[in-house]
Amino acid sequence: MGGPRRGRGWRTATTAVVCAAAAAAGPAAPAGGTVSGQPPATRASAPAAVRAPAKCADPEASLRPSTADGPAVQRIKNRGRLIAGVDQNSYRWGYRDPATGELSGFDIDLVRAVAKAVLGDPGKVTFLAIPTNQRIPALEKGKVDIIARTMTINCDRIKQVAFSTAYFEAGQQVLAPKGSPVTAFDESLKGKRVCTAKGSTGESELKHESHGATVLTVPNQLDCLVRLQLGRVDAVVTDSALAAGQAAQDPSVRLVGKPFTTESYGVAMNLRDQDLVRRVNAVLEDYRRGGGESPWMVAYRKWLAAGIEGITAPPEPKYKD
Repeated sequence: MGGPRRGRGWRTATTAVVCAAAAAAGPAAPAGGTVSGQPPATRASAPAAVRAPAKCADPEASLRPSTADGPAVQRIKNRGRLIAGVDQNSYRWGYRDPATGELSGFDIDLVRAVAKAVLGDPGKVTFLAIPTNQRIPALEKGKVDIIARTMTINCDRIKQVAFSTAYFEAGQQVLAPKGSPVTAFDESLKGKRVCTAKGSTGESELKHESHGATVLTVPNQLDCLVRLQLGRVDAVVTDSALAAGQAAQDPSVRLVGKPFTTESYGVAMNLRDQDLVRRVNAVLEDYRRGGGESPWMVAYRKWLAAGIEGITAPPEPKYKD
């Protein structure tokens, strides 16, 4: 965790502030990947009552893959573009590369793979920058077809949105300045100011147990890093995978303690779009296939291996039908 950083991805506090402001501004617009003023992802008519499972024994279990075209996939084909909600300020996952101005990262590569599978062209994507706490509303309101934004699958969320199978596994962890008395998600947080993103798993964990900390919530995780850099908070609680990217951006901070949860990231979709869930799962089956040379492993080595070491394979999919 928090290994050598890529020179191209270096960020200063000033750059982080600029990125955070850009994220708040709205749609991301990388060259060749976005259409300005794209209309919302209007939903085809569907039954009024769509219910999530009453019980939640295994939230990571998703629908079995299929390449059949249903109403959601056909909607995307008719439009000619996939509308994807992403992050643009999470280094190595979804961020705007200062050298090219384009969105880059592990989640961005995955979105392009979905676009290629559905539309035959990885460039036929409209990327929308979606704050953490707006991910579910964006799907419910039909603003996007999918969300690929380090979104944890859990029992609460599957009542509101549908998920693909897991494409990455992480856990909540603490980020703090080097030399800080904060040592883990424990009593060392007592009396400290802790930042996390509103609507995130970190916020849920801190609501359950703050260890005596004062909690500040912000729209995006990068806002927490900015506040940490400015000395306005003492620590950040976020996904270990995101924290590794933030530590790579700023060598004055580090991951402390161990991950205190186990979480799986999934691509999120509207509950009604079951055919799209199956299609995305078919894409993920291909993405995982190929052992060490699979597209998943290639993307891992390109974006994540420098900060998240030791992963030898993607998560195994779980299915419920």
